[in-house]
Amino acid sequence: MLTKISGGHVIDPGYINARMDIWIKDGSIFEVCEEGKGTLESSSPDRIINAAGKIVVPGLIDMHVHLREPGHEYKETIETGLKAAVAGGFTAVCCMPNTKPVNDNAQITSFILEKARQAGLAKVYPVAAISLGLKGDSLAEYAELKTAGAIAVSDDGMPVSSGRLMRNAMEYASCFGLLTIAHCEDHELACNGCMNEGSVSTRLGLRGIPNISESIMVMRDIELSDLTGVPVHIAHVSARESVNAIREGKKRGIKVTAETAPHYFTLTDEAVGNYDTNAKMNPPLRTETDRLAVIKGLEDGTLDIIATDHAPHSVLEKELEFDKAANGICGLETSLGLSMKLVHDGIIGMESLVRLMSTRPAEILGKDNHLKPGNNADIAIIDPDAEWKVDSSKFQGKSKNTPFNGWDLKGRAVMTIVDGRIVFEL
Repeated sequence: MLTKISGGHVIDPGYINARMDIWIKDGSIFEVCEEGKGTLESSSPDRIINAAGKIVVPGLIDMHVHLREPGHEYKETIETGLKAAVAGGFTAVCCMPNTKPVNDNAQITSFILEKARQAGLAKVYPVAAISLGLKGDSLAEYAELKTAGAIAVSDDGMPVSSGRLMRNAMEYASCFGLLTIAHCEDHELACNGCMNEGSVSTRLGLRGIPNISESIMVMRDIELSDLTGVPVHIAHVSARESVNAIREGKKRGIKVTAETAPHYFTLTDEAVGNYDTNAKMNPPLRTETDRLAVIKGLEDGTLDIIATDHAPHSVLEKELEFDKAANGICGLETSLGLSMKLVHDGIIGMESLVRLMSTRPAEILGKDNHLKPGNNADIAIIDPDAEWKVDSSKFQGKSKNTPFNGWDLKGRAVMTIVDGRIVFEL
């Protein structure tokens, strides 16, 4: 099978930023070359994809999604989650372990990978639990999880409150080449809050969650990384103090990486409005000062990547009183369009955005997704000027919980290719 992607503006940060052709042969990249000057030019490709006017990039990778299967298939299955992923331009996702049962053993990891294989859409890199049952008491068996295919460990959704256990987890995980991903939250300081602590929570009469409930644990895990020499990745950064701590940690040479999500650089706690549960998430939407700090962190490299924390929920979990509703929003299908606003507003360049959403996540995961001969042909084709309206009723994923329904966005994926196969085309 021979495919030619013709005339697109290819952006592969640090390697390519020019109008090029890409030749794909039997699922792998054969050649990236000047237009019309490939060694296969005299051949007859089975398919020619006209990418003129589009941006061709290494497939986007989302390091933080919740696929809900096994256990909560009424919210999302692995197949529907991956349909949402490829519709957003993602060729690979990391799925978090808070399924039912929890992904803390090889059987669940293998189940997830088999379901992903059957779906035949985006690739899945399972993140296994740090502790058995996400209870924070004893470590899972990392050797068997690694053998089964886990790429990292995290108790995402639940903090590892014990500093001793977190240290042991980081050291144990590093023995097997597993990345430790930290959900940073001090439950006592969060004090069962349901939104950001501030003037909005006071006005609405809702219990607030202070920034320090996140940042104090960010600081702890940075220091544990310093102590152990083991890399740590900080999930879903929302608070300015966390951004500052990560920036200082990096200056000290500590092996800390971090992610944020589009809702943290797009919205503030004002989005809760009249108790809108679609704006309820954990960590919560913060203030304008925090939002600007997150943007600055993306701009100066303090925050390494943009992830989605894709968290589908049914109406059963969302159409409740605000304090009882579940946390989280669907993110896979709006992430690129929301992030493109950073480019259209001149805050970052397109190459930086590709790094944040594609090549840098790959580096952190130990993957090589550059567009070079021999690599799997995992590619996203983006129309940077496509204007579209978010319509959650048309989401490929099963759930529709998003605060962005009805928003006008500019820029979206128009084609997603995995192992040389077109898995999404607008």
